[in-house]
Amino acid sequence: MRLVGPNGEQVGIVRIEDALRLAVEADLDLVEVAPNARPPVCKLMDFGKYKYEAAVKAREARKKQTNASLKEVRFRLKIDTHDYETKVRNAHRFLSSGDKVKAMIQFRGREQQRPEFGVKLLQQFAEDVADVGVIESQPRQDGRNMVMVVGPLKSKAESRKAQQEKAPRRQRRQQRLDTSAPQDASGQTVAASAPEAMRRMAQASKDQAKEG
Repeated sequence: MRLVGPNGEQVGIVRIEDALRLAVEADLDLVEVAPNARPPVCKLMDFGKYKYEAAVKAREARKKQTNASLKEVRFRLKIDTHDYETKVRNAHRFLSSGDKVKAMIQFRGREQQRPEFGVKLLQQFAEDVADVGVIESQPRQDGRNMVMVVGPLKSKAESRKAQQEKAPRRQRRQQRLDTSAPQDASGQTVAASAPEAMRRMAQASKDQAKEG
């Protein structure tokens, strides 16, 4: 058998009896790491520690998995501007959340004879969501439809972390707005009307002029 030391050093070809003796002397385990090799490869290690570290790595890998779902956005070739902008906003929201988007154009009648128009529309769509997504599957014909897949620039975990980081900033901004707003006798925040706000600004200017 070929023996590898605890730090990855090559011990060489040894008899199994000698490998077991070295394991006992070092208070380590003798673990077969490549049983199909010729000769088989074994390593001296702390097997309990090895299992623990492997479990930690597996847990971290699961946390980093995207678990992205595939959302679908459908177009007609002759889509009006308002509907198109709505589709783009929806796709932007999906991609920002870490999901993939399948953009599909549904051809009608003779529209199938002009696939280049479908490619042009999907390419425009990809440009409009380029700040949050990237093309994973180029436009391709699929029967009466043409499809393209856009993937998110950030994974679900990264998107969730970014949203969590934004929340405290929004709260602090709201608190500043609340403390700067006028309050009534009971301490409730009230909104000042535009004329009232202008009157206060004018009064403040007069006060500054008097002080000067």
